[in-house]
Amino acid sequence: MRRAILSAAVLATALALALSACGERRALSALAGNPERGKVALTQYACSACHMIPGVTGSEVFVGRPLGGLAERKFIAGSLPNNQENLIRWIRNPRQIDPLTAMPVLDVTQADARDMSAYLLTRR
Repeated sequence: MRRAILSAAVLATALALALSACGERRALSALAGNPERGKVALTQYACSACHMIPGVTGSEVFVGRPLGGLAERKFIAGSLPNNQENLIRWIRNPRQIDPLTAMPVLDVTQADARDMSAYLLTRR
């Protein structure tokens, strides 16, 4: 009896993990861009000079918000609904959205912003 309960618990846990992995793959496929190129772009544009970014080497800084868990946030920059399109807009021209922001306009290309957003929206 105890062995059957333990087997059922192991099976339920394995099933839950498998289903969560499938859900994550669907979410990744719904994003445009290449997260690995995005990680490189975040380094090239020196985003870690102001932000702590999961998986991107840099100083422990507290100038801009940490970017871990960005996908779980409701808003970007306090006012934009959090979706990939708005994150791309914010990355490319933050002052168009908030003229008083400290975030500089870095002339990020559309392709780089798409890749950067794909990376940021897939990291916890």
